[in-house]
Amino acid sequence: AMSKSAVKISSDLLSNPLCEQEPGFLEMVTAFDTAMKRMDSFNQEKVSWLWLEKGTPGFSSVFPSLNMAVKRREQTLQDYKRLQSKVEKYEEKERTGPVLAKLHQ
Repeated sequence: AMSKSAVKISSDLLSNPLCEQEPGFLEMVTAFDTAMKRMDSFNQEKVSWLWLEKGTPGFSSVFPSLNMAVKRREQTLQDYKRLQSKVEKYEEKERTGPVLAKLHQ
């Protein structure tokens, strides 16, 4: 998914009107686009290879720490969303001393 996103970003950059105006920028973005497409192709080959070799869609046996990292990321994301909603709640309230202190915290 990450390499697919990178390919999307590079193709979006290629469609930027600035590419038509600046040849140097077009050259850089074209090189970036080529690199992202190669990276995506390489990743797809490796995923296919792992799929065939292991016979399972999961990578936990190949990358044991991956599952743990995903769980930590999900927990951190949930914590961030919870705290962001608190910040938004305090930003909507009247700006009094205690509210400002909690907002700063």
